[in-house]
Amino acid sequence: MAKMKTNRSAAKRFKVTASGKLKRNKAYKSHILTKKSTKRKRNLRKSAITDPTNVKNMKKICPYL
Repeated sequence: MAKMKTNRSAAKRFKVTASGKLKRNKAYKSHILTKKSTKRKRNLRKSAITDPTNVKNMKKICPYL
């Protein structure tokens, strides 16, 4: 059987933590930043853990992550 292909765009966006959870960066931090408060922009810098409802799909498109 052929090797499974990794979705390269997803592989660049997700990292696996030591406990096996998927870590991701938050969205809405690239443009139109003037109307967003400093506190909101600061919180968008922090990484987040991927929601359990999405983990199954992420593991499927990134089998070797």
